[in-house]
Amino acid sequence: MSKVSYYTPEGLKKLRDELNHLKDVERPKASNAIAEARDKGDLSENAEYDAAKEAQGLLELKISKLEEVVANARVIDESQLDTSKVLVHSHVKIKNQTNGAEMTYKLVAQSEADLKSGKISVDSPIGKGLLGKKVGDTAEIQVPNGTVTFDVIEIWRE
Repeated sequence: MSKVSYYTPEGLKKLRDELNHLKDVERPKASNAIAEARDKGDLSENAEYDAAKEAQGLLELKISKLEEVVANARVIDESQLDTSKVLVHSHVKIKNQTNGAEMTYKLVAQSEADLKSGKISVDSPIGKGLLGKKVGDTAEIQVPNGTVTFDVIEIWRE
């Protein structure tokens, strides 16, 4: 069973662009590399041919996985999001109870995650721990170095 992922229109366009690039640019390059290596003689002792075939196999695997992601992608109308609780594509402001640090994140699909721009995956420990929480709730989240407790301060959408 395939996993449905939720994307912004921009995030889905980026995925489709990457898929098209792999199919339209990288796939022909891989085929040409195999053809060039094949032209160099005995295939049983041709390491260049073996490497080109392996690279093509990895490329086809990547294309296949990306096609599955795109096929199971759903675009979210952010204007319809419930802001009473943390959902995919929610913006959430949280406060670490231990050190008082406040952080703001947007929960997104794993392929859209970018910590530098404040986007964290809903599949990450913090993302999973925040899903369904409401303003005023406390989230105890298991992270690699222990348990961190956050207070949910604010939830909104853009």
